[in-house]
Amino acid sequence: MKLRTALGACLAALALVLPAAGPAQAAQGDFHYTYVDGFGQEQHVALHDPVSGKCVNLYAVGDDEKTPGYGPHNDTDTAVTVYRGANCTGPEWRLKAHGRPARDALELRSLRFDAPEAR
Repeated sequence: MKLRTALGACLAALALVLPAAGPAQAAQGDFHYTYVDGFGQEQHVALHDPVSGKCVNLYAVGDDEKTPGYGPHNDTDTAVTVYRGANCTGPEWRLKAHGRPARDALELRSLRFDAPEAR
């Protein structure tokens, strides 16, 4: 009888924990941008299923002392705001979900995808 009670308690505790422990919220799809490396070569970066709701400083360009990235393309299911400055500061532009690639003149260092409840 004690085994059955203990098993029931464990299952009840598991049922309480599982709904709270969901996967991290992320935009579904790819976000692309381009930058020029230290050798003068153009490099293309793709963020696959990027995290939503948090400011992200982009690889190789996410510092105000570095040359910014450019030509972003949001091919995810979530709108994104891109920023000219690091840490989601400075001039900002909004890119809609599954939008067309932006012109190369659009420079960026950081971004923030909409939180899931804003979708």
